[in-house]
Amino acid sequence: MTGYGKGISVRDNKTLTVELKAVNNRFLEINTRLPKFLVAGDEIVRKEIGAVIKRGSIDFYYDYKDIGGDKTLELDHNLAKKYKDAADELATFLNIKNDFSVSEIMKMPDVIKISSEVDTKLICEMFSEATKQAVAALDKMRIKEGESVHADFVKLIENIKGHLCIVKARVPKVVDEYRQKLKKRVEEYLGEIELDEARLINEVAFFADKADINEEISRLFSHIDQFFYILDQPDETGRRLDFLSQEMNREVNTMGSKSNDLEITNRVVAMKNEIEKIREQIRNVE
Repeated sequence: MTGYGKGISVRDNKTLTVELKAVNNRFLEINTRLPKFLVAGDEIVRKEIGAVIKRGSIDFYYDYKDIGGDKTLELDHNLAKKYKDAADELATFLNIKNDFSVSEIMKMPDVIKISSEVDTKLICEMFSEATKQAVAALDKMRIKEGESVHADFVKLIENIKGHLCIVKARVPKVVDEYRQKLKKRVEEYLGEIELDEARLINEVAFFADKADINEEISRLFSHIDQFFYILDQPDETGRRLDFLSQEMNREVNTMGSKSNDLEITNRVVAMKNEIEKIREQIRNVE
C-alpha cells in the first residue's frame, strides 16, 4: 500500500530526519542506503518498520546533521602522492610546466575526509525515535487508504454476488429451454415419425450433466462469504484474500467453460471483470 511518513530526532546538537516512501509489493522489501559511520542504525530501521508493516516496498531516506562534536581530517597520503606522480608524468609527457599545487591536491576526491566520533548507542536511539515517527505517519496514511480499498472491495464483491444470483436462477431454465428446443428440432426433422421420448430424455440428461454448474455456484457463494469474513479481520489478510480471489476466478472460469447459454456467459464475463479489479486492489492490502 502506498504512503509517506517523516520523523525527526534531535539529540546533543545532532539532528536526524527520516523519510519513508512505500509502494505496493507482495512481500516486505526495505531499501536503506546508510554510510559506514551510520550503519549501526540499519538494523534498528528494519526492526521498527517490520514491527508495523508486513507488505510493501519501502524506500528509506535520511538526513543527518551534527553541528557539534570534534571533527578530524583524515589524509590519504598514498592517494595524494599518486595524484602528484600522475601530474608529474603528464607534465613530462606534454613538455609543459607542472602547476599542480598542494591546494589542487587537497581538492581531489578522497584525499581528505572529514570525520567525527560517533556515539553508536546515541545514533541507534535517534534512528529508533525518528523511524517510529515516520512509520506511524506512514501507517496513518495507509489506514486512510485502506478504508477506501475496503469500501471498493465490498462494492465489487456485492456486484459478483448479484451476477451469481442471476446465474443461479437461470440454470434450471437452461435445461428446460434446451429440452424444448431439442424436441422441436427433432420433431421438425422426423415429421410424421413418432418421437422416441426415452432417447430425448437421455440426450437432455446428458446435456444437463455436462452443463451442470451448481457445484461451482455453491463454492463461489462460499468463497464470497469467506471474503467478507476475512475482509473484516484485524490481522494480515492480503495473502489470504489473494488466494481466495484465485479460487473465485477458477470457479468462474469453470462456469464459463461449461456454459452453453448467452445470459450465463455474459454474467461470467462480468464476474471475471470484477474479480480482476479485486486482484489489482489486493496489492494494496497488507
